[in-house]
Amino acid sequence: MGAKARLALLDSTDQGITETEIFRLGLLHLVGELDGLGGAVHLRGPTSALRLVTSLGLPPALLRSWDILDEQEGSAASVRAVCEGGAVWVPASPGDSPGPSAWPWPAGGLASIPLFRGERAIGAITVLSGTGTGPTVEQWEFVRAVVAWTEERLGQAPPVARATAQEQDHLAGGRLRQAMRDVPIGTWEWDIRTGGLIWDGHETSVHGRVPEDYEPRIESWMKAIHPDDLPSTLAAAERAVRDGVPYEVEYRERRPGGGYGWTQARGWVIYDDEGEPVRGVGVSWDSSECRTAQDALGRALRHMSDGFVLVDDDWRIVFVNLEAERTLGASQTEACGHVLWELPAVQAVPDLEPRCREAAAAAAPIGFDVRMAPGRTHHLRLVPGPDGLTLYLTDVTERRRREAERAAADRSAAERSARITELTAALARAQTSSEVVDVVAGRALPSFGATGLAVIAVEGGRAEVIGAFGYPDALLDEIEGLEVVAGDPVGDAVLTAAPLFFSSAREYARRYPNLRERPRLAGKQAWAFLPLTASGRTFAVCTISFDLPRGFSPDEKTLLTAISALVAHALERARLYDAEHTRAQELQRGLLPRRLPGVAACTAAARFLPAGRGMNVGGDWYDVIPLSAGRVALVVGDVMGHGLSEAATMGRLRTAVATLADLELPPDEVMFHLNDIVSGMGEDSYATCLYAVYDSTTRTCGLTGAGHPPPAVIEPDGVVYFPDLPPNLPLGVAQPPFETLELTLPDESLLVMYTDGLVESAHREIDRGMADLQELLRGADRVDLESLCDTVTRELLRDEQLTTSDDAALLAARVHALPDDRMASWQLPEDPRAAGQARKHIREQLDVWGLDDLLTTTELVASELVGNVVRHAKGPVRLRLLLSTTLMCEVSDGSLTTPRVRRASDTDEGGRGLQLVAALCQRWGTRYTEAGKCIWTEQALAGSPGDLP
Repeated sequence: MGAKARLALLDSTDQGITETEIFRLGLLHLVGELDGLGGAVHLRGPTSALRLVTSLGLPPALLRSWDILDEQEGSAASVRAVCEGGAVWVPASPGDSPGPSAWPWPAGGLASIPLFRGERAIGAITVLSGTGTGPTVEQWEFVRAVVAWTEERLGQAPPVARATAQEQDHLAGGRLRQAMRDVPIGTWEWDIRTGGLIWDGHETSVHGRVPEDYEPRIESWMKAIHPDDLPSTLAAAERAVRDGVPYEVEYRERRPGGGYGWTQARGWVIYDDEGEPVRGVGVSWDSSECRTAQDALGRALRHMSDGFVLVDDDWRIVFVNLEAERTLGASQTEACGHVLWELPAVQAVPDLEPRCREAAAAAAPIGFDVRMAPGRTHHLRLVPGPDGLTLYLTDVTERRRREAERAAADRSAAERSARITELTAALARAQTSSEVVDVVAGRALPSFGATGLAVIAVEGGRAEVIGAFGYPDALLDEIEGLEVVAGDPVGDAVLTAAPLFFSSAREYARRYPNLRERPRLAGKQAWAFLPLTASGRTFAVCTISFDLPRGFSPDEKTLLTAISALVAHALERARLYDAEHTRAQELQRGLLPRRLPGVAACTAAARFLPAGRGMNVGGDWYDVIPLSAGRVALVVGDVMGHGLSEAATMGRLRTAVATLADLELPPDEVMFHLNDIVSGMGEDSYATCLYAVYDSTTRTCGLTGAGHPPPAVIEPDGVVYFPDLPPNLPLGVAQPPFETLELTLPDESLLVMYTDGLVESAHREIDRGMADLQELLRGADRVDLESLCDTVTRELLRDEQLTTSDDAALLAARVHALPDDRMASWQLPEDPRAAGQARKHIREQLDVWGLDDLLTTTELVASELVGNVVRHAKGPVRLRLLLSTTLMCEVSDGSLTTPRVRRASDTDEGGRGLQLVAALCQRWGTRYTEAGKCIWTEQALAGSPGDLP
């Protein structure tokens, strides 16, 4: 092995090995590299003597003369190296023989080099060479490198274990005398100049009976010290002599029987007037018994199951046991003497140093969990002491795992309980069957990691899928309408009213071999079929499925069964609600217009939105009622409350409005009669209403309201305003007469009528709601009225309809004025000539309009109506023709007498005129005017009025 390889091997040696091991390793490589026969290491004592510490390759008989070397006899190689402070080569001579002089000397020479601690030589390393030429230059360089490594490692070597500071303080304190009575203690006096050593009691307290040939000198004492303890013992003596510090040491000393025992010594050095050391005095005692107890305690600490670490006040490690070695990843030799924070395992723990320092500063125990080994958790407890801290490291990995599992189980149980509570509350809020299915899918499935849900009811002995989640449509179509019989999981669950659990597709196929393809079609691997039983009747099955095979624990089965009971009661209630809801929808459809009539005077669209929670039926209504002479009635009303009774009241009022409108009554009279009707329903009946009549010939609109919000008017230029309606009270409490507001509406204006549910709620005042409506109408697209209604209801009821307790109705109408060229009017004389003039005017006007096919009929109708006026009424008489989607013919007079259709007998000459009018016209009627009355007729057109001139 080369010199570099040897040095590399030495450098790889673990730090913290003992001094004896350092000497032996260095000596081994020196002997090997110099091709020596053996070697020895001497250390310098407190006097002029070198003590043999260790040797290699030489038998004890040859080393007796080298055990103690006096520096006064400077011929020995080791002595010369120490005294000269450098490497020496001494050729072999018979006087140098380490054995008896008669023995042949086998070596060719001795190479020796001193060891230094600081600037003082503390010993020497000597190699016995087999050649007489001495080491080469390269070999001396290697020797110096090994010595440098030895000196460096000596500074890192751990101190020999000593009695604790507490014990030393106890012996040095006021209880010394009591200790001397309890423990045999000897005193000693050392003459530093002569090397003499005087004992008093030491020979009996430590050695027992002293041999007769024992020489009381310092060299004899050095011979008795264990080689491993000699370096630290001599170093302590040297410090005491050099620095004047107390001499405190514990070492192993040879006993008369040949074994070693522990001795503890304490003393100090006395100086003369010139400051030179002259003698040392002190005490010593046998500490073997104490040391035995300490060793037992050390072994117990060493092998305890928890990690145990002692650190001093500077956080340097003093002691670690085996478990701490495994945890810290460093042996006791490697760890002792190092600052705790220097260990990689400690550096890997975040914030460990500040937490430990905080505990030390507070002088209070502290404990916390750390991860100092991969995959392991340790509980670190720091206990401050007078001379440092004690760290206990307990592996709590399994304990924390069990705690985590228990905590996870408790947390899972708590979460599951909370979810069940939430499920119960959500099911209580669910009203429809679909809502029940959504609640189960959203709240029950995640609790079990399920991915599929199907709720299948039994109607007439066949399966009806109420709702499903996570299943393909093909499977649901296959199940829908199947006969529910035994031999099918749904049928078995319903017929036995007992749940079925399948942990895998194989288990499912074993139970139902004829349905073995169903798991593949469903894409599921585990199922729970839960019968839904309420009021003693099993009416449905709730199927919960999983993507992967899984077992069901007893707790899970119990919980799923409990959930099925909750779902059963919620679903039964929801199915009853669904039935009521269906009937309510049918009622609502019957009470409100199924579609608005098409009239020439306006284009209209409407919406009805029931209250957020309820049966989708309420007391709000709207209507568009065609009137005569290009007029149309628009009405919106609101019966207070919502429900079946309010809907019935609404139906009565809507019918009444239609009837009153058909009588061609003005708005204020219509409202008067409605007020009578509502008042007659009882004290708790109230309603609001807005009634409008638009006349396309005059472009006027008459508005009468009863406790109702005003309509919004949007003119063609985009101006939006709310007209100032007269403040009439609601129907049922109003006091007639009602006031009417007359408006002139530009052609293509919009009239938006609504109930308060659209603009008012618990979260929004009506004024704010009307302002929002105004702003919305100002910016919305008004071309398509259907889209406009959707936009208004969507924006104004975005969140309100979820919680509002009021219905909302909306009616939007765009008015269309009748052009002047589609109207013609003539004053007729009040004599028999009137009929002829009427026919003449009709022929001329119909010729202009291109309606020759209606000429004969119109002349006949007009002649009959004008003749009746001349014979039975009074003037003035007027004839008016209006061309819109129909041809309208009006004859007005100043009489209030209403013509009636009479059934004429076979012998009557008259009485058949109005029968003829009714037969020839599409419809006819009479309305009262400010000047009298007007009889009107309508005839259908053969072509499209848009094609007319």
